[in-house]
Amino acid sequence: MHRNDRAEIHLETNHVDEKRAASSLHSSSATTDSGDTVGLPQPTPLLAGLPQYHLFSLWSTRLIVLVFFLVALVGSFHPCVVGFFDGQLPASSSIRLTTRQTTKALVEVLQVYTPVLTVATDGALEITDGSSNASVVIVEPAAPACEQTLVVHSFGASYGKPYVGDYQPPRCSFNRVTWNLTVTSGPGRQFDRLGTVWFNDTELFRTSTAEPSKELGIEWTYLKDMTSFLTLFKTQQTIIFDLGNLINDVYTASFNVTITAAYFTADESVVPADLVVPISNRTGSQGQPSIFQFPQDTASNNVTLPRNIKKAIFTIAATGQSLEEFWLGNALQSDIYTFNDTFGELPGFSPFREVQLFIDGQLAGVVWPFPIIFTGGVVPGLWRPVVGIDAFDLKEDEIDITPWLPLLCDGRPHSFVLTVSGLNDTSGGQAVLSETTDKYWLLSGKIFIWLDDANHITSGSNIQINTPAPTLQVSSHVSQVSNGTNETLIYHVSARRELYISSTVRFSSGAKDTYWTQSLSYSNSNNYTGQGNISTTIQDTSGRDLSSNGYARTFDHPVSVFTVTGDVRGNLTIYGVVNRAKNVQICGQPVFPTGLEPFTAANSTDKHSESSQGASLSTWQNGTAYYTSNSTQKTSYTFGTTEQSMSFSGTHVTFDTAQQSFPKITQADEVFERYILAVNGTIIEDEETLIGRSIAHHHVWSEDGHGASLSGMPGRGGCLGKATEGCHGGKR
Repeated sequence: MHRNDRAEIHLETNHVDEKRAASSLHSSSATTDSGDTVGLPQPTPLLAGLPQYHLFSLWSTRLIVLVFFLVALVGSFHPCVVGFFDGQLPASSSIRLTTRQTTKALVEVLQVYTPVLTVATDGALEITDGSSNASVVIVEPAAPACEQTLVVHSFGASYGKPYVGDYQPPRCSFNRVTWNLTVTSGPGRQFDRLGTVWFNDTELFRTSTAEPSKELGIEWTYLKDMTSFLTLFKTQQTIIFDLGNLINDVYTASFNVTITAAYFTADESVVPADLVVPISNRTGSQGQPSIFQFPQDTASNNVTLPRNIKKAIFTIAATGQSLEEFWLGNALQSDIYTFNDTFGELPGFSPFREVQLFIDGQLAGVVWPFPIIFTGGVVPGLWRPVVGIDAFDLKEDEIDITPWLPLLCDGRPHSFVLTVSGLNDTSGGQAVLSETTDKYWLLSGKIFIWLDDANHITSGSNIQINTPAPTLQVSSHVSQVSNGTNETLIYHVSARRELYISSTVRFSSGAKDTYWTQSLSYSNSNNYTGQGNISTTIQDTSGRDLSSNGYARTFDHPVSVFTVTGDVRGNLTIYGVVNRAKNVQICGQPVFPTGLEPFTAANSTDKHSESSQGASLSTWQNGTAYYTSNSTQKTSYTFGTTEQSMSFSGTHVTFDTAQQSFPKITQADEVFERYILAVNGTIIEDEETLIGRSIAHHHVWSEDGHGASLSGMPGRGGCLGKATEGCHGGKR
């Protein structure tokens, strides 16, 4: 649809000019060396400006009925939007647009994500986000490319039955690898499922599924840069794809999965690790995924590492499931029985979660996780056909363990342990780390190792470990109706954490002072009223990581979730609003791609474009949806409205590792942006800018909303906290 035609469908919030004008109200800035500011979008949660203490304490059952009526009548809701950062790279004369084939008989489901570099059908290199008409050919490959099909499998009744196959390296030269994951499902009904892909005991990829439609089949494609695992792709491996699914008279849909790999050569902007050492359950030899299930499993390995290491990075994959799926809505441990006679027991250990890495019993780093919402989460109509942020690619966090090399390179085994902690609260607003959680978290880790000269033995001294306990504050209040029944629960949690680890390491090039530092901040407010049937969660997690290896990251993850639930004689109805964002700025070279790698290849064809030293990603989603199901008739229906914006920029920075100061952004050049709006299963607007090209996506098919499966929501966990057959547990 042409931009000037938008008024015909009366979507008043969809004008790009209006969205950009709003950015002045909802953006932060970074100061340059000259004192100027560089705008970096920072979305504001929809509910964040509302009073958090007594917001919904006056709501009644009649209001619930009114909300449901209005939603059914209007069918959509358009919350406020924020703007983009302007700017684009010059276009190269060698760039041309191409199209990709789609399956016309299936509904396309998609995740908005930054483009990757892969191989076009004619053998040229292209930048694409997997969309049918958003592939930009930039340059012929430096060497002949090749492709392989790695997995073709249908996951039906597949619990405990992963796909197991043999991987052989391709017969071509390559320094880049990109995977294409394509999945079809339905028609039929099915829960969202979690999938993991492994080479032997090493996890490569963690994903989740969309939910099929009862009347229409669905299809999605996700492209992923796998170059970080280049060393593994050079040798024979056993590939294991685990996607637990269940088939019965209600849940009838299988997931038909294909993974193809493209191998090619491009400019070496990334130096992959020489070794990748798994920290996992080590069950790959049995044809099973090597995943830890915490707290049931002790997530630990004893490992002897090479003695000539010059850099070591530990990465962590952590996903909450079942009672831990919506940990951000979990109650304080002292409040879990507040609505025991009406709503039921609440999942506990607070809404705070910390994933911890211990080396030989000492804390080496932490992760405060990004809250994934799966496609059956909160209200399924939110995620049809645009899924939640990172739902198809659950990201890993990294911890630089280079300061530990004087210890780790002594030729002896060392223990690596992963744990997840919530909070135990005591009287007077005090809390301590619980060192455990409800069931359960799926964990694995990896050590990415870059080697020094073969004859060198890495050594060092003065390992300083400064890891004090986090600063924690909690409070809660329960109000009652006249008969003494608990009516409202309001609680708040805040946390701060500072870590600093340093040492002097002697490499073949000489001695170097190394360090890893983290600074984290967290706040959460939850309000349950109507005896638990109306809930509001407002959370924000932010932080900074800094390494002597030249890596720096700053992030902010705000999220707001509001739900109204009614359950009368087997008829469940839910109205939900979600507003959330993910803002990340990275400088230097992390283990996994920043997203700039494709544009580095584009820059090689465009002498007017300068290379960037960092990347800035800002994306937000606003959505509102309605869900109803009848347990007797085994039917369900959902509809809703979701919009998402993503802006991705290359940044120029000043970075002084000697002073251990965080880099300053001096310039930001936007290279990709996308805005998408879906209403009641139909994509109404989808516009993209890719390397200066404006692309209007056209979507023909739409979802029907029938047969949705609700997998969970805050305060009830996955599958509403019940041991529902075919759900959790679960997604594993």
